[in-house]
Order: sequence, then C-alpha cells, then structure tokens
Amino acid sequence: MESFVVVIQFLANIPLLQRLPSSSIDKIAQLVQYKHYKVNEYVVREGETGDGIYFIWQGEAKVHGYNNVFKVEDRSLERRLKPYDYFGHGDLTSCHEADIMALTKLTCLVLLHEHSSLLQPKSIWTADETHKASLMERILHLEPIEVNIFRGITLPDTPRTTKVFGGQMTGQACFCTHPFLFFLPFSLVIICALAAAIKTVDCGKLVHSLHNYFLLAGELDMPIVYQVHRLRDGNSFATRRVDALQKGNVIFTLLASFQKEEIGFEHQEVTMPSAPAPDTLLSMEELRQRSYSDPRLPGNYRSKVVIDPWPVDMRFYEPTGYLVETKTPGSLSFWLKAQGELSDDPGLHRCVAAFISDLILIAVSLKPHGKKGVITTFISLDHTMWFHRSFRADEWLLYVIESPSASSGRGFCSAKMYNQKGQLVVSLIQEGLIRKAKAQQPVAKSNL
Repeated sequence: MESFVVVIQFLANIPLLQRLPSSSIDKIAQLVQYKHYKVNEYVVREGETGDGIYFIWQGEAKVHGYNNVFKVEDRSLERRLKPYDYFGHGDLTSCHEADIMALTKLTCLVLLHEHSSLLQPKSIWTADETHKASLMERILHLEPIEVNIFRGITLPDTPRTTKVFGGQMTGQACFCTHPFLFFLPFSLVIICALAAAIKTVDCGKLVHSLHNYFLLAGELDMPIVYQVHRLRDGNSFATRRVDALQKGNVIFTLLASFQKEEIGFEHQEVTMPSAPAPDTLLSMEELRQRSYSDPRLPGNYRSKVVIDPWPVDMRFYEPTGYLVETKTPGSLSFWLKAQGELSDDPGLHRCVAAFISDLILIAVSLKPHGKKGVITTFISLDHTMWFHRSFRADEWLLYVIESPSASSGRGFCSAKMYNQKGQLVVSLIQEGLIRKAKAQQPVAKSNL
C-alpha cells in the first residue's frame, strides 16, 4: 500500500482531477480503493455498471470495442489504457459500452459511485460545501467544458463596461474614485485565463510567473472560452499557454510557469516604504459615498459608483489627491485586499493578486500628463507578474506603483506588492497605449 502523499501526487497529475479544488483531491485520496487484476482478467464487462471511476495506477489495460467515453491521453493508443488514464461512470444508471481487460498485472484506484459527487464541487476552489464564497471567488468561477477547455462566466452583479479590453478606456476627472469601471474587464480576462491554467496543473506546483498579451477587443456580453495548451510537465516545473477566444478569434494569450515548492537561497534587497496603517485610512465605501456628491462627475456615473459591488477593498493615502486632470508624479501607493474571507487554495490567492494588479496600474503613467480639460485614453498591451513568496490576498498588501518612462505613446509601469511584514511577495510590469482622446464631432442642430 502506497503512502497517502504518493497517492495525492498521483491523483494530482490526472487531468480530470486537476480542475478540482486541492481539498477535493485530498478527500478522493482518502476514499479510493485499490483493486488488483491478473493478466487477461476482466476489469469490467460490457453492460455492467462497474464500481465507479477507475484510475490506472500501475500496468496497462485493453479496451475491446470502441468507446468514446474513455479519456486516453495518446489517441494512437485508443484501445490501450496506461497509468493516469481513467474510465468508468459516476452513477449507477450508466453501463460500460465495452469490455476492459488487464494486459499486464494491473492496479486501479477506484472512486466508488457513492463518492462521485466529489467530481462536481460547487466551487473550483474549495470542497467545503458550507464555505460562503466571496464576490471575488464567484467572479473567478469557470465552467469546465473539456479537460483543457473552460468557459468564463459573467456574474449579473459584476461591474461592466462595453468592451472586455482593447477598446478605449477613458481617464475621466478622478481615476481612483471608481477604478473598476475602467479596469475590471482587463483584470477579468487575466484572472480567468490564469485560473484555467491553474486548473490543468498538479496542485503541488504554484504559478511563479506569467506573461499576458492583449491582442483584440472582446465583447463583455459574450462568453469567453479559455483553451489551455500543456506545453511542459516536468518534475519541478510546468508550463501552460492559455488562449482566450471569442467568435473563434484569439483575443488574449497568457503564458504561465509553475514550480513545485522547494527550499533554496533567499534574499531581499528592497525595503517596503513606510505607509500609514490601512485601518486609519478611508475605505472604498466611504470614498464612494463622497464621490456621489462630487459635482465634477456626471450624475449617471455617480449613481453607478454607489450601486456597483466591489470585490476589493482599497485604501489610498490621500483619497482625494489623485486627479488625472492635475499633473502629478508618476507614482502611487495604496493598501488593498479582497473583500471577505477567501478559501485556502494558494492558486486562488495568486489569481486575486493578478486581478488586483491590473487595477489602476497603467493609469499611473498618465499622472505626469494630467491637464485640466484634457481627456486621455489607455489600453493595456502586455502585463507580466512574478510571485516571490506565498501570501493571502484577503490580508492587507501594500501596492507600490511607479511609472519611470513613457514614450512613443506607450506608458511603462513597474510595481511591487508587500505583505504587512514587509516581505516582497509580487513584482510586476505593464506597458500600455496612452493617448489623448479624439475630440467628438459636434452634433448639428436641427433647423426644425
């Protein structure tokens, strides 16, 4: 009998199970039963229900008769099943459509029918049915279509704009009053693509770097399909590419690298800048109430600011001091964290940091160019992140942004995230297109 840890490592490398919460894999590892078969012994016969879902641990099996429900990683071996392949049904109403026979000595781990509900958790982040998902977790829900394909879901209470990205995002009078109205769509695509990548990797490997490229504009009211490409699976590292598709077109690409945790050299040469404690600063709810009475903002905008839910709590040092219409240094620091308590999956916390990182970032490159009466537009071109240390995104992080350069219509920003202990947990870089908005043509008055 193999150790529990070895069983978890085996199950975590089965594509069907990688999309589950890591806590679900732990439960499955506790419940699976070992079943051993001799050479030429039948595992299941055509017309039988079998015992549940069979995961081949050791040896090989042969399928007698074509059956398109068998998930074989190598299609050239369609009638031969090998370790990490699986077969069976999660319910007692379905029968096998072919005989399966052991070609060699065969060992299967079997998840019985009575436990098949573990394969369909309510959340992709936790198996705890009593956990009350925060808005951030609900935004990060993906619908699995196939092993490597997911569909993003737009919640009815998610703040919206007309374009997912690639359209003109306009910096109005106060870009920090309600940044979600400008930046949320960019962030949604990043985190959904990252979540899709995470859900195809052994849960023992955590994302340590990602590179994003925004290619085409996308429509917010149309589902985005995320196609994951498994580029590499090694002992210590794994690499994934995710293409986000709408209408058959790739509108966004993410490249992510994952690493198994290991102990090695460590140093940190940067120091977290001093900042007032987040609890002493105004919350976003308080800022939103203030913006409701700000005469510089359009009335319909002020109403939307108050209505839209916020998945992130952001605490600015000087909440009323960052105006796009005023020329200010190209830097910005503030505290942030996810609203509510997140489940413990470390992949979730890195997704939330990716979501947060895209908020406001490229707009900081516009601060040195602020001028009253001048409206600017900006769109993200690429976005890169490195995760240095583990952290919780539902605990305060200090986000420090700088824009050292802008040229050729492109703004460049670099940023760091620190936890409250002063540890550097995330570094990131973003480049975006920044321009003056084109003046709208005046509408001719009617002579009638």
